[in-house]
Amino acid sequence: MSSLTNKRILLGITGGIAAYKSAELVRRLKERGADVRVIMTQAAQEFITPLTLQALSGNPVHTDLLDPQAEAAMGHIELARWADLVLVAPASANFIARLSAGRGDDLLSALCLATTAPIALAPAMNQGMWHNQATQDNLTTLRARDVRLLGPAAGSQACGETGLGRMLEPEQLAKACAEQFASGLLTGKRVVITAGPTREAIDPVRYLSNHSSGKMGYALAEAAVEAGAQVVLISGPTHLPPPERVALVPVVSAQQMYDAALKHAAGCDLFIGAAAVADYRPEQVASEKIKKGVEEHTTLTLVKNPDIIAAVARLAPKPYTVGFAAESERLLEHARTKLERKTLDAVIANDISEEGIGFNSDDNAVTFIDNERSIQLDQRRKSQLARDLVALVAARLR
Repeated sequence: MSSLTNKRILLGITGGIAAYKSAELVRRLKERGADVRVIMTQAAQEFITPLTLQALSGNPVHTDLLDPQAEAAMGHIELARWADLVLVAPASANFIARLSAGRGDDLLSALCLATTAPIALAPAMNQGMWHNQATQDNLTTLRARDVRLLGPAAGSQACGETGLGRMLEPEQLAKACAEQFASGLLTGKRVVITAGPTREAIDPVRYLSNHSSGKMGYALAEAAVEAGAQVVLISGPTHLPPPERVALVPVVSAQQMYDAALKHAAGCDLFIGAAAVADYRPEQVASEKIKKGVEEHTTLTLVKNPDIIAAVARLAPKPYTVGFAAESERLLEHARTKLERKTLDAVIANDISEEGIGFNSDDNAVTFIDNERSIQLDQRRKSQLARDLVALVAARLR
């Protein structure tokens, strides 16, 4: 059974008799490991109660666009950023028409406008409504916007008619959701990714390090696996569980990461240096804990660590090499300098001075830079950002 482990599914329920299946759908999604949050339209609440969906999902159900209490907890913009996938099931003919027109006057439609996550619709309607030219025109518009359609199925309908328009069964939809994350963009590719901080020992107790959480590198590793790659993740010390189907290589120091990177990068197709590697390390590491003396000042002599990403870019044959540039000023200028000086194929630049993104955050906003162009990716979940970056890199590998 394909997995949705740790995936964040935002389930939208619109008005229609098929809404009764949404309760079972929540259960099926959770069985596959998904975290599910539910949004219901006013019409949906005529068919199934929010309390039912809250009990099954384990999360509050969201119903109103302008609910002050909901906005104070997790507002519609935060929900839009939270989701890895927005699934509307059932998606009525009315909702499809409103989404096609770009309406945003209720919570579900507004969220669909705001999200950067993929949107999937599970249509459910009378067969005559399905075949109506207006509905088909709306679907053509949505397909052009990369909205995915899951179904419908054919069969008997609640109205007594038979034909296309039945919502897919919950198990079919749960399976289809899992397949949304399996892009196949890196099938057969070997990918090496570094993540997290390094620690440079001063003595047996103390070390130099930084604030990197490893979240971006781990998200990239997971996205590369979803895309079909064989992934080696070389990670400094973090508190994150390793992604499934990833070969984890734990390291501590920059030198250890350097050695592991050169070992595993040999013959790989893609190398992404997402780790925050210490530029310097203490020249001498004390064998015993350094005691505090009477002196007001002390001196620590540092020496430069090896440059991992530059060394990988010098390999022959060279993998497609992507570096990160975490900057607090003159972001694009410094990133382009890094691209050229280290002969990289691409640089992912992010501004660590911006509040709410970067180190320790679940969100990020970056600019993807190569020798041809700069592509800005606005703030979104690191999990979604990782999939978008993998898609950009995969296109260049092809």
